[in-house]
Amino acid sequence: MQSPVRGGTRWKRFAVVMVPSVAATAAIGVALSQGALAASFSVSGQDFKVKAERLDGTGFTQYAAVDYGVEGKDGKKTAHPVAVNGFKTATITNLCQSVVAPIPGFGDVTMTLSAGKDAKHPVTAENLYIDLDQLDSTDATFHNINIGQAAGTTSDGTHAGIAPGDKDKVDGGSFAQDADSATLTGVQQRAWATTAGTFNLSGLHMDLAAGDKGCY
Repeated sequence: MQSPVRGGTRWKRFAVVMVPSVAATAAIGVALSQGALAASFSVSGQDFKVKAERLDGTGFTQYAAVDYGVEGKDGKKTAHPVAVNGFKTATITNLCQSVVAPIPGFGDVTMTLSAGKDAKHPVTAENLYIDLDQLDSTDATFHNINIGQAAGTTSDGTHAGIAPGDKDKVDGGSFAQDADSATLTGVQQRAWATTAGTFNLSGLHMDLAAGDKGCY
């Protein structure tokens, strides 16, 4: 018996494609919400949207880098220049991350992760890095900012926001800046990767929707 067709879509086939990935994402999401895993969000060769009402971070550093992704069936690597924003610690209110993925035979599907709905239940992170190439509608305040030193190198020779063992991420020849702390409000950015040593997602919620219905 053929699977039911609605609007040209075979729903059983769609379920076979989507259910395993959704179940895996949900399991990882539960672990992240309990602070059980280090976090890494990236989509091969694809950007995603990040939105937050407020981010308060310490040990801020920003430097230029290049992310390499894989696009197409030929596996060809593509290079994306990015600005890496790093924080030793971060507290985030009303966080949203979304990515649009094409599903064969169905079309675009948007997966959205949201957490930290208010200041009493924020998202917290340690050794957080966000690789982005676009930042919009953001107000920022930096404390004791230092612009132009090699990739966040502080006066004592350490790297603000860089975890031990991660100093190979630093490109000493590029533009960089660092600050003791930073507060960003109304954050809207396009990113290629987000990583964290620890990511605690309070009130984690995942949603799937047909079409391009991202965080903004």
